[in-house]
Amino acid sequence: MRLLSDPIKLILTIPALLWALSFHEFCHGLAAKMCGDPTAERSGRLSLNPFEHFDLIGTLMLLLVGFGWAKPVPINVRYFKNPRLDLIIVSLAGIAGNILTAVIAILFLRYLGIWWYKLTGRAGLIFIGQMVNINMGLAAFNLIPIPPLDGSRVLEAFLPYKYMKYYYWLERYGLIILFVLLLTGIINIFFDPIINLLWKLLPY
Repeated sequence: MRLLSDPIKLILTIPALLWALSFHEFCHGLAAKMCGDPTAERSGRLSLNPFEHFDLIGTLMLLLVGFGWAKPVPINVRYFKNPRLDLIIVSLAGIAGNILTAVIAILFLRYLGIWWYKLTGRAGLIFIGQMVNINMGLAAFNLIPIPPLDGSRVLEAFLPYKYMKYYYWLERYGLIILFVLLLTGIINIFFDPIINLLWKLLPY
């Protein structure tokens, strides 16, 4: 909500937000293609065009409360040669893409920050800062093991088959559970330790 009281920061946040969401889904689609699944490419989702991945509710949630999502890239596990391993790779690819973006942004500031500030002023620093914050937030949020987030797919890949019925039940109501956790703030119990760990991995 603080973004709404700072129009300049809001404007500079939007392109960072669109990149984070688009690159996240693009990485999912690219990883799926490399694992043998052409579904994302055939559906036109192997793209960096933000409009291909836009989800209104997910984008607004990310913009207003710091948690959100894009329209999931379609994946067909029947194409995978090693379904469990490939599912983990594809699920983590979007998260890895967001962390990579944050790392590049930090390295850019470290080595070119003075030049960038002279060229763009405070606005340029805000933009790069938002590139780091949003991508890290999206990566951490997606590691939470609640459907439809990527962390749940990693959990699915590790679950013994006898427990899959419980996962499918959770998947059925996952979005409702996620909204309740977001509205009550309970989501921070999962989010805070994950984001703190990811921040420690960055090259300051």
